[in-house]
Amino acid sequence: MHIAVLVANTDESDFAQAHPKDGAKFASLLQGLRPEWRMSSFSVKDGEFPADAARFDGWIITGSPASVHDSDAWVRRLLGLIRQIVARGEPLFGACFGHQAIAVALGGLVGDNPGGWVFGAVDTVMEGAQMRLYAAHREQVLAVPEEAVVLGGNADCAVGSFAIGRSVLTTQYHPEMTQGFMTALVAEYADKLPAEVAARARASLAVASDLDVIAARMVRFFEEAAVEPLL
Repeated sequence: MHIAVLVANTDESDFAQAHPKDGAKFASLLQGLRPEWRMSSFSVKDGEFPADAARFDGWIITGSPASVHDSDAWVRRLLGLIRQIVARGEPLFGACFGHQAIAVALGGLVGDNPGGWVFGAVDTVMEGAQMRLYAAHREQVLAVPEEAVVLGGNADCAVGSFAIGRSVLTTQYHPEMTQGFMTALVAEYADKLPAEVAARARASLAVASDLDVIAARMVRFFEEAAVEPLL
């Protein structure tokens, strides 16, 4: 199986350079269960998109400090590509910014989190199952596309995940982030967050996230929803 990772993360800080890029994070997550899968990354935030004729067995859109409401050309182009992927019925997974971009591209609504920053490890529900995932967001999906089904969330984020048929699956959270990376991210952002948010984020890291659970769900999604594998 060949998965395209559309990297939307605009962070080019020294902190970001000291850690694996998001494409590598998702490759590590999925290839831990399916080492034979191929993963190709495209830095869409830099205007690097797959060729128009390119086809993949599945697609992932990463998180980003950018907003889906930004006027940058790459954001508009990404929204158009999302509509093309969905129209072709190819499996599409979105995380955080990716989750929001899929919602907006297909007619949903994204806005500010009513409670402000959500940061650190949080408990959420996905398809009736409780899981712990990492969060770092100030916006969220407020209304899903007409054909979407909400799969779960929590008190801080009602739309923590949604699906469209068998070909679209999203989460507001970050399956690709390890506990080590999230610990470093919380430390990096501590002075940029409200004091109570930073303290809550640090305390939340005492219990690790369910990376194995979400990784298995993503693998199952791609395997069940994939179009005929490409050579």
